[in-house]
Amino acid sequence: MSKKIILLVIASIIGLLALSLVQAKLIQNTYQLRKEALIDRNSEILGKIGSYGTTIDSISDAISITFFKDLDGYSLQKLSKEKLMNRLRVINDSLNPLFISAYENVINAKHLKFDLKYHKMLQSIVLIDSLKTDTIFFDKKSKNFKLIGYDFENDDELRLGTSTWETNRTFDKKINGVLKKGSYDVVFKTINYMNMDQANTIILTEMKGLLVTSCCIFLFVIGLFYYSIKNLITQKKIADIKTDFINNITHELKTPLTTLSLATKMLKQQNKNVENKMFIATLGTIERQNVRLQKLIDQVLNNSLGYKEIVLKKENVSLNQFIHTVLDDFEISNTNTIVIQRNICIKNQELSIDRFYISTALLNILENAVKYGATTIIFFLKRTNNIELSIQDNGIGIAKKDLQSIFTKFYRVDNQNIHNVKGLGLGLYYSNQVVKAHDGKIHVESEKDKGTNFTIILPIN
Repeated sequence: MSKKIILLVIASIIGLLALSLVQAKLIQNTYQLRKEALIDRNSEILGKIGSYGTTIDSISDAISITFFKDLDGYSLQKLSKEKLMNRLRVINDSLNPLFISAYENVINAKHLKFDLKYHKMLQSIVLIDSLKTDTIFFDKKSKNFKLIGYDFENDDELRLGTSTWETNRTFDKKINGVLKKGSYDVVFKTINYMNMDQANTIILTEMKGLLVTSCCIFLFVIGLFYYSIKNLITQKKIADIKTDFINNITHELKTPLTTLSLATKMLKQQNKNVENKMFIATLGTIERQNVRLQKLIDQVLNNSLGYKEIVLKKENVSLNQFIHTVLDDFEISNTNTIVIQRNICIKNQELSIDRFYISTALLNILENAVKYGATTIIFFLKRTNNIELSIQDNGIGIAKKDLQSIFTKFYRVDNQNIHNVKGLGLGLYYSNQVVKAHDGKIHVESEKDKGTNFTIILPIN
């Protein structure tokens, strides 16, 4: 596997992982927003349940009244802190079943799809009188003393808030037949929590459509990624096999052709005085077809190279003379009636090029013009910031859909109007590779039935 394909696979995997992380983050945010909305709705429900005048509010008042009587005794030092807190636990335990019963009656009427539980945790009790401030109870995390409600683990995310209740207490109490008066301020701090059993399941159920869609998209992207990489590797293997086949078959064919060429020459040498016209004509046909086949094989072999594999032998060439030579050779070798107009606007311009490769590239374009119906070719040569060579013909032109593919290896324009055009679809590919090897560019403009214009731009070194 080539380095480019490996890098492409790695980049694709990184992109896929990044996409997965983004998708997971979006799903997580959606889940969190739904959960927060559910918490807000339930907080509002719980806030109304314990409102003034309800059964639950009456139970809370009963706990407060009983505890205040004990607190009066504590302020007169008749109860210890430990006994005071134990009595508070007893009060809570005795009234908590009533609270839960009343709470469930209200919650069941709401027809919720999950169990919504609630409890109030004691954080601190502070007694303040004229002499001192006395902290009766303090639990920073509010985990150890449940005032009322259900038993469950506290979750800070489901914390409803902190309540601070401060009141002034004045009382009369008989102790051993003696009436004693007392007063103090007391500050209660509590934290309310709720618990939503099966809430996560409900939220995920509500998000089922989103989750299924996300999974399907994710699987589709993975499948598309796998299919694309597999096709890419397959195409690369096919291209390598095709290149190897071309190289091998041309090599194998050249050996017998060379032998055939030598045999033909030997026959011609040994039969110089033979006057059999049929023999001479047949021998000439064999020689011509042998030369033609050798050229065809050389073209396939050379044209299979990419521009990075072409080894140039550059030399300084008089451009004006070079172009005239190429056009003269083309006119001589061409059997069709063709008019070539030469518009060469520069003189004494030298350019460093590979003479063989550039001439072959130009001849490929010229021969293509003749193949596809051109009777007139206009050749422009001019200098701007670069050297521009333009070959304009009046042939049948190229359809727009084919313009982007004509420089592709083995691509041939499908034209039903011309039946005698032969070739391998390598000429323009070869010309493009040669121009690229010279750090140049090739452009084509064409319109159906109006001709084609190829422009080659070569840098001035």
